[in-house]
Amino acid sequence: MLTGAIRTQIDQIWNAFWSGGVSNPLSVIEQLTFLLFIKRLDELHTREESKAETLGIEMERRIFPEGNDPKDEPFENLRWSRFKNFESREMMRIVDEHVFPFLRDLGEQGSSYGTHMKDARLGFSNPNLLAKVVQMLDEIDMDDRDTKGDVFEYMLGKIASAGQNGQFRTPRHIIQLMVHLMAPKPADTICDPAAGTCGFLVAAGEYLRETHPELLRNKEQRDHFHNTMFHGFDFDSTMLRIGAMNMTLHGVDNPDISYRDSLAEEHGEDEGRYSLILANPPFAGSLDYDTTAKDLLKVVKTKKTELLFVALFLRLMRTGGRAAVVVPDGVLFGSSKAHKDIRRMLVEDHQLEAIIKLPSGVFRPYAGVSCAIVIFTKTNSGGTDNVWFYDMAEDGYTLDDKRTPKLDEDKLGVTATLTEEEHAKNNLPDILARWGELEAEAERPRTAQSFMVPAKEIIATGSWDLSLNRYKEIEHEEVEHDDPKDIIEELRKIEEKIAKGLDKLEGMLG
Repeated sequence: MLTGAIRTQIDQIWNAFWSGGVSNPLSVIEQLTFLLFIKRLDELHTREESKAETLGIEMERRIFPEGNDPKDEPFENLRWSRFKNFESREMMRIVDEHVFPFLRDLGEQGSSYGTHMKDARLGFSNPNLLAKVVQMLDEIDMDDRDTKGDVFEYMLGKIASAGQNGQFRTPRHIIQLMVHLMAPKPADTICDPAAGTCGFLVAAGEYLRETHPELLRNKEQRDHFHNTMFHGFDFDSTMLRIGAMNMTLHGVDNPDISYRDSLAEEHGEDEGRYSLILANPPFAGSLDYDTTAKDLLKVVKTKKTELLFVALFLRLMRTGGRAAVVVPDGVLFGSSKAHKDIRRMLVEDHQLEAIIKLPSGVFRPYAGVSCAIVIFTKTNSGGTDNVWFYDMAEDGYTLDDKRTPKLDEDKLGVTATLTEEEHAKNNLPDILARWGELEAEAERPRTAQSFMVPAKEIIATGSWDLSLNRYKEIEHEEVEHDDPKDIIEELRKIEEKIAKGLDKLEGMLG
């Protein structure tokens, strides 16, 4: 949890960029990512130095070489701990002419911590701004992993609150709901094929740290956690850098965050590789057949990205793998052959488990499209008995562009304990609780907020319709009807009043 003082410090850094002429929120976060990355490199180098000094051995991994760089600047001056003390113009010269070329060189060499730095550039030319931001970042106490991660999450939140490029961020509480529903295990191999800022992967890592602390004490599980558990793909280099930094600051040493156009590239190497998929991919409309991966078109022949992503999830999952993904409502009831084919596959070829309808304002202010969370397991042999439907009406925030909290902070999110009145403003804890007691859901009526629908009923629609409203029933209240004699008497009185009025009008006119 960030303190108010740290939030104020971050706000001041953000304002410094804006007043210094860097006004695009995505540019601000990118430049902050570069600077945090430079600071992180110095921390890693310092840690290796301390280890070598304590053990009396040579350094195993030297990030900053001895001697001078190609422009004859001592590598020692490229370290954060050194240049932060320089005068502003000298700092600008070192960072612009030496540090950033060093970062790009790391990227070209393919080092695990420099992979996304191939085209890193300092995005402003104001020495005073650089000196001010370096000083402010240096003053923020980010010694522990939780604070580092929270600081970066708070910075990322400013992208969404600025109303620009917010499509890259799924609300954190919705991510946490999906992660808690899927409950990742230490042996999982987790993928987000449209990773953006890696929010799903970060949340999965935090969940595992909280629920399976022993995994970091077991060498095999620890190595898996740091090197082979997390996989995120994106085709935006800025997002890759931000996502990689997000994972690093949340304590994952070497995640696989890599460049890939998930819908355009063949997936032979990754087919059946992942045990858990968490995703909210962008739905851009239609793609050209020529630019679409042929292995996806074999699953479903369509140009629509929302259907191609579902096909992609099925392609990437191993048998027995699970998925919780966000899809637009059209996937649930669209009438084209491709829509029906995808739904038929989910219901009849695999195990469809849940449809959680989201409120239409959940992604405001940058998207108003109606969506749902779909949860399924890849079986290749069917297995759908009943599908659980939940009609999420409230997520704890207003559903307008402002997205103002409706409850106190400790009453928001997935794990809060709520009264019935508070539940009416935040349905997330109820969703998680009912998911853990699905057998009891079979007894609930179709008029309730959640209920079960047998697979055979869905199949019987002929279109495998998965829209909640198809199965939800409206509770009708019994209305007490008046005695017909009383109604007739009322009508007679009204008729008399009308007649008297007409007589009076005629008298006035006559």
